[in-house]
Amino acid sequence: MSGDAEMASQILDQIRSVFVPSASNPAIDVLVTEISRTAAAAAASSRIFVHGVGREGLMLRALCMRLYHLGLPAHPVGDVTTPPASSGDLLIASAGPGGFSTVDAICRVARSAGARVVLITAQPESGSEARRCADAVAYLPARTMADEEEDERGSDAPRGVKLPMGSLYEGAMFVLFEMLVLKLSDVLGLTPAQLRVRHTNLE
Repeated sequence: MSGDAEMASQILDQIRSVFVPSASNPAIDVLVTEISRTAAAAAASSRIFVHGVGREGLMLRALCMRLYHLGLPAHPVGDVTTPPASSGDLLIASAGPGGFSTVDAICRVARSAGARVVLITAQPESGSEARRCADAVAYLPARTMADEEEDERGSDAPRGVKLPMGSLYEGAMFVLFEMLVLKLSDVLGLTPAQLRVRHTNLE
């Protein structure tokens, strides 16, 4: 096996390890339940909002695109066409290390507007404001940049880590969201062709 192939294999093994069966709060089940609930209420104008910072935010924007392809009214927080959140809506936010000041604030505003809040995080016991605002937590047990900072302060780092600056969490988000779209397609009874028809032609 070449050096690059070996590196890729190690990275994929690390991402796979994040999805080892867990008895508590599997992220995929939480997200399917919450999004399906909102989809059922979509006829009453319920909407889905996504928010994250940095690369976490990019992964959530990719999910937002697929939610739209699934026929769901989905919006990234911060876009100029994003409507106001209100009762019956759902905010999906990510804070790998548990909380960020901006994510905390967005979760607080969404909750005060009556929307449900789902927090995706690797630190469900963080005690952050985002965690306190969350109606449900999707626990994604992957290393974040906060774990690397802890390693540098003297704790034992796992051997063979290849992904820099907490990228394992973001890589796991991508895989999680792909599985989520497949499961939601089944729940909503949609075919791949029905998803493709909603893809933009302005490219």
